[in-house]
Amino acid sequence: MFQLSPMNKRRWANFKANRRGYWSMWLFLALFLVTLCAELVANDKPLMVKYDGHYVFPIVERLPETYFGGDFKTEADYRDAYVQKLIADKDGWMIWPAIPYSYDTINYDTSKPAPAAPSTTNWLGTDDQGRDVLARVIYGFRLSVMFGLVLTVLGSVVGIMAGSVQGYFGGKVDLLFQRFLEVWGSLPVLMILMIMSSAIVPGFWTLLGLMLLFSWTSLVGVVRAEFLRARNFEYVRAAKALGVGDWTIMRRHVLPNAMVATMTMMPFILVGALTTLTSLDFLGLGLPAGSPSLGELMAQGKNNLQAPWLGITGFFVMAAMLSLVVFIGEAVRDAFDPRKTAEEA
Repeated sequence: MFQLSPMNKRRWANFKANRRGYWSMWLFLALFLVTLCAELVANDKPLMVKYDGHYVFPIVERLPETYFGGDFKTEADYRDAYVQKLIADKDGWMIWPAIPYSYDTINYDTSKPAPAAPSTTNWLGTDDQGRDVLARVIYGFRLSVMFGLVLTVLGSVVGIMAGSVQGYFGGKVDLLFQRFLEVWGSLPVLMILMIMSSAIVPGFWTLLGLMLLFSWTSLVGVVRAEFLRARNFEYVRAAKALGVGDWTIMRRHVLPNAMVATMTMMPFILVGALTTLTSLDFLGLGLPAGSPSLGELMAQGKNNLQAPWLGITGFFVMAAMLSLVVFIGEAVRDAFDPRKTAEEA
C-alpha cells in the first residue's frame, strides 16, 4: 500500500488545513471531470438508440440515415422529426443526454430570435447564432482548462530546464541568460501574440506554441535562485569530489529543492494561461471561429447588450474558474511552506 513520507504527510495536513483551498480542489476536479465527459452530458446525438431490436450508440458510431430506412447516406440527424419517426415505427426509442445540444448545434426549433433568453429548452439561453449557451460553457470550460494545463506543464518544463542551467553553472552562462531574459521579458507579449495570431491560421496547437514562446520565463528566476543557493552546499561539493557528473547532480540533488518553489507557483501560472487565452478569444485572435470559447462568449455579451445572459454567464464562469484555481494555489503554497503547521494554516 502506498505510504506518504512524514514530510509529505505534513504537507498534506497543511493543505487540508486550508479549508477554502481543499474544498476548491474537490469542486474544481468535479467540474473538470464532468466536462471531460462533455459528450455524455451535452450532445446532439442520443446516447443509445434501440431500432428494430438492435441497440446502437450514436455517440461512438457514425450511422447513415439509410440504416434507419431513410434516403440519405450521410450521418443521421437524430433531432430531425423524420428520423425520429423512422426509429419509432420500428418500436425503437432513444436515450438523450441531459442537454440535447452540442457546442455547435443550432436550435432551429425555437420561435424566438437569436440570441434567445433562458428557457426550459435552453437553460442559459442561446447565443447570437442560436447555439445553446450551457453546452458551449461545458465544452469551453474543458477546452480552457486543458489548454491551460498543457501550456503550464510545457512552459514549466522549459522554464525549469533554463533556470537550472543558468543557476547551476553561473558565470558567463548566467550573465548571458540574464541579458537575454531582460530583452525577452521587455517585449509586449499580448501585442506580439495579437499580431502573430492575425498573421497565421489560428488553431489549438499553433496558439499553444505561440504562447509557449513567452510563458516559459515565469519560473526561470525562481529555479535559478534555488540552484544558485544549492550549488555551494556541502553535499553538492561532496558529489563533485566523488566524480558525479553535473547533470546527475542537478537532477538528483538540486532539482528536488527547486521543485518546492516551482509547485507553489504553478497554479498561478495556470491562472495566467487561462486569462491570456480568454483575452485573445475575446479579441477574436484566439482559437478558430466556432470553437467553444469563454472569451468568445463574453465578446458576444459585449456585442449584444440586449442579451445580458451572455456576458453574465461568461463572467461568472471565468470568475468561478479563476477563483477556484487561486484558492487551490494558496493551499499549495501553505502546504509547501516549512514555517507553517496544520494548526496555523
